[in-house]
Amino acid sequence: MSLAASERSADYLLEVRGVSKAFPGVMALDEVSLRLRHGSVHALMGENGAGKSTLMNIIAGIYTPDAGELRLQGRIVHFDSPRQALRHGIAMIHQELNLLPFMSVAENIWIGREPQRFGLINHGELRHRTRGLLERLQIDLDPDAEVRRLSIAARQLIEIARALSYDSQLLIMDEPTSALTERDAQQLFAIVRGLKREGRGILYITHRIEELAEIADEISVLRDGRNVGTGHPTDLTRDEIIRLMVGRTLERIFPHEPARLGPVALAVHNLTLPGHFHDVSFELRCGEILGVAGLVGSGRSKLAEAIFGMTPASSGRIVLEGRELRVDSPRATVARGVGFVTEDRKETGCFLALDVLDNLAVAVLSRDFVRLGFIRGEPLRQACGEMLQRLRVKTPHLHECIGNLSGGNQQKVLLGRWLLLNPKILILDEPTRGVDVGAKAEIHQLISRLVAAGLAVLLISSELPEILGMSHRIMVMHEGRVTGMLASEHADQVTIMNLAAR
Repeated sequence: MSLAASERSADYLLEVRGVSKAFPGVMALDEVSLRLRHGSVHALMGENGAGKSTLMNIIAGIYTPDAGELRLQGRIVHFDSPRQALRHGIAMIHQELNLLPFMSVAENIWIGREPQRFGLINHGELRHRTRGLLERLQIDLDPDAEVRRLSIAARQLIEIARALSYDSQLLIMDEPTSALTERDAQQLFAIVRGLKREGRGILYITHRIEELAEIADEISVLRDGRNVGTGHPTDLTRDEIIRLMVGRTLERIFPHEPARLGPVALAVHNLTLPGHFHDVSFELRCGEILGVAGLVGSGRSKLAEAIFGMTPASSGRIVLEGRELRVDSPRATVARGVGFVTEDRKETGCFLALDVLDNLAVAVLSRDFVRLGFIRGEPLRQACGEMLQRLRVKTPHLHECIGNLSGGNQQKVLLGRWLLLNPKILILDEPTRGVDVGAKAEIHQLISRLVAAGLAVLLISSELPEILGMSHRIMVMHEGRVTGMLASEHADQVTIMNLAAR
């Protein structure tokens, strides 16, 4: 290589040149190239399964490429482990956060690297180091706070602090705002801008197109393992990005249909769970989507869990189809035709060690597919296979481990689990979190079809465009109380945020 070419290469913090990676039966990456400049954010977009995570895992040392090379500040590097990548200043913040919940903020940040004195952990120095790091990042957290008691947004900030504790020059952020409200996302963006000013580079995976103009200096789009386009946010319109991602246009991401209201499916009267929500009342009718909006900590998810029976309320009444329901376990609620897709598919949704068939079948084994105590295997497999086709789940077969599927396909499996029950009411808590725009549109269309057929849907989402685009009515919560009930045609983001931040 000539001196001039070497200097040009050194202008970039990272260069990915012709990287390919294959897994059994799948070409995950096919000669992908991209470059990241010092002090910039390079956003990576693509449908679930497009190869984004595989590429990031190669850069972070989790996978080794089959072909191609990585250059870090002009020099070819080879990583056999994440530890090697960390030593070279590369840290990855995964979408599924990997913190130890029963340990403190400080212990999570410095785990395995705690300052010691006389062979024991020096807790005073540990707190001092943590406080200094958090202050530099303008993160307002107590170093001694137990992680399990903190919000998802706070945990995301801890992950960033931990990555920077290694003095990382290159950060990989995988869907960092997927679980954040708009306010929390703005705090994250402020931290990212500070990192850019320090000259650090950031590879930023996101499905939220609206974030690109605010945070990205450059965008690359992957489709089917190939880089199909790179450009500046001002040069790529929303429609162009979607077309690059999915290979087609999506005319209706939010297929909002007029409500065809039937009888009241669910009535909640003065429901209270101290410390989480108070005196909540509403009605949900067949053929209706009732959106629930609010900031993190507003009580939305706890309300859903109480209705489903996961955390029973201390007072109030729940009435299903005119009959009061004693909610003391999910079993009773499921028996009455209620399904619940929870907020966190990793922690409370998927059984990650089990296959797709088991994850689909877990809610129906006590009903139509069991006879005389034995599972009717063939009818169950047939029904699950038909559900996968209906939801267009990308999986080699029913016996593929669900942990190997993309986030969007995992989410479809969770929806399919409850649709096998032919439910009357679906509670959907963040149903498209971490899902690409193509899969998101498919899920929205499915929800609209189900509602048009008479299903009642309680939709909880932190994405205001989703709430506004899908709901017939919108209930807004703040600190555990209902602060507004809006017809969708009279609602906008400003009105909702004013009610959510009272």
